[in-house]
Amino acid sequence: MAEKIKLNLEYIVNSSPRILFPYLEEPNALSQWFADDVNFRESIYDFIWDDESYKAKIVSIKENKLIRYKWLEDEPYYFELEIDQDELTNDVALRITDFAKEEDVENRKMIWNNSIEYLQSVIGG
Repeated sequence: MAEKIKLNLEYIVNSSPRILFPYLEEPNALSQWFADDVNFRESIYDFIWDDESYKAKIVSIKENKLIRYKWLEDEPYYFELEIDQDELTNDVALRITDFAKEEDVENRKMIWNNSIEYLQSVIGG
C-alpha cells in the first residue's frame, strides 16, 4: 500500500473555541458540515459519505482545543482538528492534520476547503 502524505491545513474561523468545539466532536454537529451522516455507538464514530461507512475513534481530546480521530481500518492514519486562539488578537484558527495519497492531495485540500466554508456558514462565522 502506498504511503500517505501528511497534510497540515489552517483556516481562520469566526467563532469562539467554546462554540466551535462541539462541531468537531458531537455526531449531530459533525453531520451538519463534515459528513453526510455521523453515528456514534460504543465509543466508535461512523462517518458516512456517499453511502460508504468509515469508522474512527477518538484517541486524543482536549476540551475546546483539540480532537484526534484514528481511522479503524486505515492504520496508522488519523485526522486531527485543533483550535488555536491568538492571545493578542483573539483570532481563532482551526488547524487540520490529515493524510492522503499523493495523487489525492489536491482533491483532499479542496474537500477540506469546501467543508470549512460550509462549517463557517453553519456556525454563522
